[in-house]
Amino acid sequence: MKKQVEEVINQIRPILQADGGDIQLVDVDEKTGIVTVGLKGRCGGCPHAQLTLQAVVERKLKEAVPGVTAVERV
Repeated sequence: MKKQVEEVINQIRPILQADGGDIQLVDVDEKTGIVTVGLKGRCGGCPHAQLTLQAVVERKLKEAVPGVTAVERV
């Protein structure tokens, strides 16, 4: 599961980097399906970061990786 999550995050990364941000995978809890990420750069302080997290990152992960239930930010 972790490898699949990393692959999806690597696909999302260029989108965030284009706006001066980045994403870092912190943890994948395979029991609960919760993926923890850190947002960096402009994404870290952006008022739209939560929307990006849910609308882009969480949606893509749930679509691509069976078992992902949520994405949380540290």
